[in-house]
Amino acid sequence: MPNLRNHRAVITGASSGIGADMARLLAGWGCDVLVAARRRDRLDALAARLRADHGVDAIPIAVDLATAGGRAELAEAACARGFDIWINNAGFGDYQPFVATEWARHAQMLELNVVALAELSHRAVAHLLSRGRRGYLLNVGSVVAYVPIPNFANYCGTKAYVRAFSNALAAELAGTPVTVTCLMPGATATEFAEVAGHRLSAAQRRFMMPSEQVARIGLRAMLRGRRNVVTGAPNKLTALGARLLPTRALSWAAARALGRPTRTLPEASR
Repeated sequence: MPNLRNHRAVITGASSGIGADMARLLAGWGCDVLVAARRRDRLDALAARLRADHGVDAIPIAVDLATAGGRAELAEAACARGFDIWINNAGFGDYQPFVATEWARHAQMLELNVVALAELSHRAVAHLLSRGRRGYLLNVGSVVAYVPIPNFANYCGTKAYVRAFSNALAAELAGTPVTVTCLMPGATATEFAEVAGHRLSAAQRRFMMPSEQVARIGLRAMLRGRRNVVTGAPNKLTALGARLLPTRALSWAAARALGRPTRTLPEASR
């Protein structure tokens, strides 16, 4: 088990799912945590449990990272306390035809999945480099970065950005004490599908990875300094298929696997 005493981690999107499980794992390894998300009640409960169970310093900060003010508030609070690990986990998707979703929803997705991740990475890396000691940046992407999936167009685009950005930044930071890891999970048992409006079948639910397992894989890869990690054999096959198969075939197969969205294209657009 890793020993992370005298370390502090910042985790966004920590009120549930992979982010909350990462906070629990890190606290179990002795790491102090600063957990951030919008839902204050969940953050307060999580932080209280981490303090009680593991005796670590656990600080909840309720912010909306889709806003510039929220990002500045979190960065300032984190830098004032100091940290060794920064995890960009906050994000969401929307499983609908692109034009059947209001632009405001797409704009919010871009702001959170791309702009917030890039801005917070900028602030985090600057702080980590200034400390002159080993530091870690972990960005949570998705296996959809490899496959353009119909009805997930904007979400796939944001995660393709996360993967490309993280890999380029990792190359820039080679030779420094700071490493960058991109975690790319596939279907995971979290609230993601509900938020995305994706109705899951019983069969689809059975093949989901537990979020604690995904969190553990990602954290261990981060501590080893790996640049990319895809979780689970089916997702690794998807990533391999993206290199070997035509994009159209991959998109068709993904659309068949995920099923129909709850909304359809407007009549005039057909």
